[in-house]
This record gives sequence, C-alpha cells and structure tokens, in this order.
Amino acid sequence: MAKQVRVVRMSVEQPLWRALSGYRVLTMLYAIGLFASAYDEFDRPGIAIAFYVVLFVWTLATLPRVQSAVACTKRFLAVDLAIALTGIVLTPLAADDHHISGGGPTLPSIWTAGSVLAYAIKGGWRWAAFASTPVAAANLIERGSPARDTVHNVVLVWVASIAIGYVVEVARASERTLARALEIEATTRERERLARDIHDGVLQVLAMVQRRGAVLGGEAGELGRMAGEQEIALRTLVSGALVPVSRVSLDAAEGAVVRAVEVEVDEADDGPVDLRALLAPYAAAKVSFAEPGAPVPLPAPAAKELAAAVGAALDNVRRHAGADARAWILVEDEPREVVVTVRDDGPGIPEGRLAQAEGEGRLGVALSIRGRLRDLGGSAELVSIPGQGTEVELKVPKARGKAGTR
Repeated sequence: MAKQVRVVRMSVEQPLWRALSGYRVLTMLYAIGLFASAYDEFDRPGIAIAFYVVLFVWTLATLPRVQSAVACTKRFLAVDLAIALTGIVLTPLAADDHHISGGGPTLPSIWTAGSVLAYAIKGGWRWAAFASTPVAAANLIERGSPARDTVHNVVLVWVASIAIGYVVEVARASERTLARALEIEATTRERERLARDIHDGVLQVLAMVQRRGAVLGGEAGELGRMAGEQEIALRTLVSGALVPVSRVSLDAAEGAVVRAVEVEVDEADDGPVDLRALLAPYAAAKVSFAEPGAPVPLPAPAAKELAAAVGAALDNVRRHAGADARAWILVEDEPREVVVTVRDDGPGIPEGRLAQAEGEGRLGVALSIRGRLRDLGGSAELVSIPGQGTEVELKVPKARGKAGTR
C-alpha cells in the first residue's frame, strides 16, 4: 500500500464555501421578509407560502452540501437551481399585476444568485455561464418583457458569477503552483542536508579508500578502484537523481494538498516515470551521466525500454571499446521528444562492420537498440569514426511513448 503523509495544505476556496452557506441562509430570510412586507401585493399568497416553506426547509437541510466541492454534487446543484427557477416562474401566479409591472422581486429574490454561485465555485466560469443562462431566461419570462431593471439584474448575475468562477479557477492554479514551489523547496533542503551528511561521512571514506588503494596497488588497488566507482555513483545520486515526491489532492475544496507518496512500482503501471532515475545507476568511474535539472517523465514501458537500450549501448562500449574507454550519457528533454546520447572515446567501428555483424547473426545493435526504439515510435542513430569513438543518439517522442505502439 502507498503511504501518504501530508506536507502542507492551503486553500482560498474553502472560505468561499463558508461564505456561500451564510449567503444562502441570509438571502432566504431576506426573501421571506420581502414577502411579508408586501403581502398585500399577492393575489394568491398560498402559492408563495408553500414555496417559502420548501425554500426554508431546503436551505437549512442542505447546508452540509455547500461546505466543500466534494459534498456539492452535480445532482444537488441541479435540484437547487430547479428550485430557484421554479420560484421565479411561480411569481406571476402568486403576485398581482401591480407587483410585476412595478418591478417587484421574484419569490426567491437574490437567493437565486446563491445557486449560480455554487456552480461557479464548484466548476469555474463555464459552469457559472451554464447556470446563469436559464436564470436569465426565467427572469425574462416572469417579467413578460425585457425591462431595464430586469436586464440589469440578469447581466449583473451573469457577469458576477462568471467572474467569480474565473477567479476560482485562477486561485486553484495558483495554489497548485505554490504547492509545487513549496515541495521543490522542501525537497531541495532535504537533498542538501543528505548531501552534507553523506559528504562528511561515506564519501570521504570512499575517497580515502580509493587514494590508499591506488598507492598500495594489487588487491588493495582493485578495492580502491571499486570504492572510486561507488563514490561517483553516490555523488550522482545525491546531486541529481533524487526523484521528487508525488503530489495528491484528495479534495478539491482543500485546495492544493501536497502529500509525500511512497509508490510501489508495478510492472503493469503505465504512469509517468522519471527517466533520470532509471539511467542514474549506469553512472560509474568511467561513465559520466549528464541530466536536466528537472524530471524527464515518460510512460513506464517507454522509459524502461529506453533505459534498456542505453544499457545495451554501454555493453557494446565495454565489449568493443576496451577496458580504458570512457563513456558519456547525455539526457535532453526537448518539447516533443526525449533524446539520450551515449558517446565513447574508443577506437570506433570500422565501416561496414555493423552490416557484417547482422549478416553473421549478431544483432545486438539491430535488436537491442534500434529494435527497441522502433517499437517506441522513435529512432536510433549511430555515428562512428575510426579512431574517434562512437556516438549513439536515441530519440523517443513524448506523444507516442508507449511501448508496442506504432
């Protein structure tokens, strides 16, 4: 099971829900007060009283529904808006002509705006536009003609709700950005602390073993060489191969909730994987690894196949370039593709040698490298100059990074 630990929580959205709850109660009482003060203007007050009983019970009973985005479901929003529209349409049936022609308020009055605002806070400006449109139509039907005050109120609700919905969307995006910045800051501080601790202990011991082994020679020299390789690998891990923690937001109403997640890797998982973490173990005393400062995400199958192709290229370096040859791995995160270059300073490959190897049945480059990249929708280019080493350039498109697709 994945462990989740909350790091930080922030939300400008939650106060909006609390404000909406208070708004609904106050405007419900205000609508009832308006009816009581203008009771004589209603030919059929029984209709209005029945509506206000429903409005009173509904408003109080549904207060828990307007506490968060999760509780405020689509079904609730639809019923809430239907009650508001019903109240608007019933107004001409309950009130007299003088009330209607004089621009008197509808039965729900400004309570209707609460229904539209709930849409805006829940789903942003598009939802707000969707909810305010039938409210505008119902007001025009209730009034009978597009009077100035009616149009004014309709436009006001429309613009205000869409503006609030847009502000909510911007606030959510800002929260995610801030949460990411705080996460990077926390990860950087932990990396620096870990680097200091390791540098003061393990790395210094490995460096000392490497120096003393080189002086003593023999088996001690071999031990020193191994210690040097482990020192380089450990420095690479500390400096750049730490995988950032994942972020999970379980409730949109809570805003940007940052959680550190320990994920168990599943072979069938197609989620994004940081390519740097798969290539970092290849770094050694004679293999340098250069990477971007940010994660290089690829779907898990594509990342694994690309890492395997890099491993096959390094195997060829060890087998054919000689024990003293050095190799370099360079990762480039381009807008549309990921490029990994493996270069060595060996003697190079004689012209025609690859074609001869394929003819003899040795298909290491053809299958282990080019075949893998071809299955990913990418390409593998090999350039070798006798006496100047070999360079293998592996390209994988981001849009088609799933293994086995064409």
